[in-house]
Amino acid sequence: MRLFCGLTLPADVRDALADWQRHSLRCAARVVEARNLHVTLAFLGHRPAGDVGPITDALGAASRSVRERIRLSPLRYRETRSVAMLVLADEEDRAGWLARGLHERLERLGVYEPEKRPWLPHVTVLRFRSPPKLRPPLPDLAPFSPSEAAVYHSLLGRDGARYEVLESVSLGG
Repeated sequence: MRLFCGLTLPADVRDALADWQRHSLRCAARVVEARNLHVTLAFLGHRPAGDVGPITDALGAASRSVRERIRLSPLRYRETRSVAMLVLADEEDRAGWLARGLHERLERLGVYEPEKRPWLPHVTVLRFRSPPKLRPPLPDLAPFSPSEAAVYHSLLGRDGARYEVLESVSLGG
């Protein structure tokens, strides 16, 4: 199973981002569907199904350590060689705290290898073969607070990936 952990976005935030994508990201790139919008905490790659339980336990423990509500807001639009993202401001580094705590727990389980670059809170909004070099305005989106984190199964298909929530946990705070 191709797995990752992420913050689920509130429905109104997903809807607002989908509307922004439709109006501001007009190009030949593949728009990430609203149902797939999330903030990745840790990409785990291919893992056996038996790892889902321990991964969920680690996510739950990390989520319970968050004492105050995570608040995220749009900061900037960024393109890499294959994706465009909406980088998020993370009030008082609360999501960063959650991500680092989760990374440590997953590493101890032997299911995660830390990335060389620091974790960056973002939502992937486009996928492409070559950057479209867009300069869209930021979405008109008030600061928001995810209430859950989830273990996702990434199902790859001809039309792109579809993300299925396997287990979710409430965030502390």
